[in-house]
Amino acid sequence: METTPEEVRDGLAAGTLRLIDVRGEVEWETARIEGATLASKELVDEMTSSWDKETAIVFYCHSGVRSLNAAQFFAQKGFTNVKSMAGGIEAWSTSIDPNVPRY
Repeated sequence: METTPEEVRDGLAAGTLRLIDVRGEVEWETARIEGATLASKELVDEMTSSWDKETAIVFYCHSGVRSLNAAQFFAQKGFTNVKSMAGGIEAWSTSIDPNVPRY
């Protein structure tokens, strides 16, 4: 249920996945990945009620724990192509984009 930062980078470049940030607003303001959307209650409601269950969705957080929980939650809701980015934004900063601040 996990994917690598490299696979996320490639999926974003190809436009084949939706990247959802499940961190809090303060963390979002501190550092974020270009192309990601910050999760909110409204977004979660929209996703569960109207998104295609086969949409490729990758969740991320700071280290990968909260995002894995989010992926499991959506899998339980019937989504078939959900993953968590292993290592979270920390791994993204160290392996993909060093311009994304570490905290």
